[in-house]
Amino acid sequence: MSTTLAAGTSLDFTLAQQLTVIALCALTAYISHMALAVFNDGVRPFLLDFIQGRTTRSATTAVSFGLSAGFIFGLGAPMALSTGVLNPWLVFLPTDILGILAPKKWLAPILGGAWGAVVVFGLNGANNVAHDLPVDFITAMQQMSTPILFLFTLFPVLAITKQFGRKWGAVAGVLELALVVMTMKVWPKMFAGALAMAVGVLMLIALAVAKDMKQRRADRAAGVTEVVPEDDPMASLFSASAARLRTYLPLFMVLGAGVCVLAQMHIFGGGEATSFLIAKGQYAEAAQVDFYRVFGFIPLIATTALASGAYGIAGFTLVYPIGYLMPNPFLAAVVGAAVFAAEVLALSYIGKVLGKLPSVRDSSEHLRSAIGDTLQLAILFGSLMAANAMGGGLGILVVGGLYLMNEAMGRPVVKMAAAPAAVIVGGILLNVLYWLDLFTPIKG
Repeated sequence: MSTTLAAGTSLDFTLAQQLTVIALCALTAYISHMALAVFNDGVRPFLLDFIQGRTTRSATTAVSFGLSAGFIFGLGAPMALSTGVLNPWLVFLPTDILGILAPKKWLAPILGGAWGAVVVFGLNGANNVAHDLPVDFITAMQQMSTPILFLFTLFPVLAITKQFGRKWGAVAGVLELALVVMTMKVWPKMFAGALAMAVGVLMLIALAVAKDMKQRRADRAAGVTEVVPEDDPMASLFSASAARLRTYLPLFMVLGAGVCVLAQMHIFGGGEATSFLIAKGQYAEAAQVDFYRVFGFIPLIATTALASGAYGIAGFTLVYPIGYLMPNPFLAAVVGAAVFAAEVLALSYIGKVLGKLPSVRDSSEHLRSAIGDTLQLAILFGSLMAANAMGGGLGILVVGGLYLMNEAMGRPVVKMAAAPAAVIVGGILLNVLYWLDLFTPIKG
């Protein structure tokens, strides 16, 4: 299976696509202003104090900007430029910030829409300029696709190893390797990691559920019963948060419709691996990858939503894979609205279920950690491949040096985004050296 993208990756959108992005950015900024939902999971817990008036809008904006800026400029923009596909870090993180920043309700959608216009009209110009440079670092960044797609396949193996030990981890690793080899041999046009990831995630869930069921049987046999305090403050908070979100159910349904339509247009990918798969036209595989990610984020999003009263801009992210597979935007809008309605209405129930399945909750933590570990290695390795493609040893020296300096300085740029950001800075530096007649670009 080829994982190399065409050199002419484009961000030239149709009018319908442009209007969809602008409208959705306006809507998400408005929802962020209302403190009803944000995309950044790290910002959501801070919104409870803002909702209850214990902190100011400017202080919350500073938190949002501090937690999001590195992902926007270090990961979101480079990924969009290298794949020709938009992503949530570029589309939704800025509208988190702009919505919270806006002092007036009417100003939030204007600022959000303006960002959407920057994305749909500005990125293609930047993309064209970069491709015309003597050192085309945007095309070089497409080297990241192979390590991201293949290393990402291993995240269930890491999660199983961390939660259930070396024995089960080894079994999962051997099984996934066999499935990847078989897929490459039998179904060469299919993404080689698709089947392996499916089996790995199912294996993790089965092990977690089996452990919880075994523990519950043991507890019943020992006569242990769960005691819930009559005046549990957390239960009261969760109930109030769920009720607040249900009050705005029509608005969330519009949001779900918009996100699902954006995914259906195939100009948007919900993750790093997904962006490359969408760019290659492998929509079914992209849906599969994002569907597996859902299992790692449902407990986090549900618990933070119930604790803070603010939901996720993409909900449980189920609208991503559903959108990729929808045949037209009208059906995507209807299904996306229905999915968001079901999610918001089911929040309290999901919270109660998760409370009874501690191993399943732990599995989601291990999945998220494993996804982060695999992507960090893949992005770093892919960035060094890009550095080699655009500048050989000098490129590796510059990009690797910038990454190491970021580590030495305490990571002013978040680790996940540091390597792609270093590729862009390194590419600009190599172009400057070319203009000074100190560097000759690598051909090919």
